[in-house]
Amino acid sequence: MQTMKHYPNAINGDFPSMGPEGCNAWLGDVAVSNDPDKTIVSGFFHMKKSDEPLVYDYTYDEMKCIVDGAFTITDESGNSVSAKRGDVFYFPAGTRITFETDDYGIGFFCGQRREGEG
Repeated sequence: MQTMKHYPNAINGDFPSMGPEGCNAWLGDVAVSNDPDKTIVSGFFHMKKSDEPLVYDYTYDEMKCIVDGAFTITDESGNSVSAKRGDVFYFPAGTRITFETDDYGIGFFCGQRREGEG
């Protein structure tokens, strides 16, 4: 029998940088399902004001909920949203999304991918 797993204070994890120079963005996987055919992973995305935006190509479907701060989120067709706490987004596989913030933002994500992919 499987039991629930608890991840205390997961929002404040020590997450690795997403890498682009001039972009203060971090992402960390926190919880991963055990289903090898339909794996899902969740975690947190943090971003602070940066010289450069984060441009991310989604190779998987993801849902993201803004849990603190604010972002400007723009897709490759030019649709742009001022995202704030409580907003939820769906990013389908194959989309290119640009993230920016004037101060900071934190998003909780749940994606259909394996741990560490993306």
